[in-house]
Amino acid sequence: MLIATLMMAGTTLLAQPPGYTAPDYDAADSWLCRPGREDACAIDLDTTIIEADGRMSVEAFQAAADPGVDCFYVYPTVSNDLTPNSDMVANDEEDRVIAAQFARFGEVCRTYAPMYRQVTLTALRSMMTGEPVAADGVTAYLDVQTAFAHYMEHDNDGRPYVLIGHSQGARMLEQLVARVVDGQAIQTNMLSAMLIGYNIAVPPGEPVGGAFQAVPSCRSSDETGCFISYVSFRSDVPPPEASRFGKLPDPSVEVACTNPADLAGNADTPLQAYLATGGAFTSSVEAGPWVEGGAEVTTDFVRVPGLITGQCLNDEHGSYFAISVHGDPADPRTDDIVGDVVANGAILADWGLHLLDIGIAQRDLIDLVMSQAAAYDQ
Repeated sequence: MLIATLMMAGTTLLAQPPGYTAPDYDAADSWLCRPGREDACAIDLDTTIIEADGRMSVEAFQAAADPGVDCFYVYPTVSNDLTPNSDMVANDEEDRVIAAQFARFGEVCRTYAPMYRQVTLTALRSMMTGEPVAADGVTAYLDVQTAFAHYMEHDNDGRPYVLIGHSQGARMLEQLVARVVDGQAIQTNMLSAMLIGYNIAVPPGEPVGGAFQAVPSCRSSDETGCFISYVSFRSDVPPPEASRFGKLPDPSVEVACTNPADLAGNADTPLQAYLATGGAFTSSVEAGPWVEGGAEVTTDFVRVPGLITGQCLNDEHGSYFAISVHGDPADPRTDDIVGDVVANGAILADWGLHLLDIGIAQRDLIDLVMSQAAAYDQ
């Protein structure tokens, strides 16, 4: 039985409603990524490093041959299926978000990424215009719960693991952590839950409470069994009054923000971003030239050392990861990045830099997995 491992742990699994049929996670095509396959994670991730003076070099990517850590990823709202919930067939949009957000974690872990019947972009756009939509979030979550149970039963074997999710994927994993991991035996070998681009509730000034009762926010790079979470906004365009991110209606809690580049100190710290060469994944404008008069960038991703910094802020605007771009008009490198959500030519300020939430600090997140794995092994 797929849920036997978790049932034995005494977890509070969400009951399957009448009519729900779980996907077959024994089937290869129910997974975007699994170890040892040529799949969405087995791709070229070589990256062009662009220095402020315009010099370029290529950083080669090499997946780990035999990593000691597993990463389990749930992708954000990307499906362009015309139905309120997606099917279980991978399209280009699922493959592209794997490339942008997850495949690079193969440098430090075995990669697992299940398909799930998520609420689609089609449904989201309808909801944003006030149209009634019969989207089913319970089915989406139950698929993720079933996939994780399958992973735990057939693949984990007591290995340390990391949960990684963005936006809708982070929402799914927030429920999974609360129901399955929080205070349970399997929290012991969870290095961290990276619940990014979603409002995770915590009590003001407290590391634990709110969304979880036993899983705290991470406060150092060698702490395990904790979570990382933030929502990204430009420092000069903070969450507006009616923002969907960075604010919660309950005054007894606030949105968690953990600075992955400086968990202990939260200084305005340089971020090691991986950015798509042509621009953010979707719903944004295209990137301009990375270097004025420079050579064409031939890799799909770039790094821009020293251009971007980030710091968690908690002020009258909300609790958010404030991103500053330090462009210098005197040097040839680009002075800005793209990633704002754009609809009908207008920036949607309440989304912030949602499209870049993971990419903006991806190297820092990968380095954190390395640090946590080393601490776990001690």
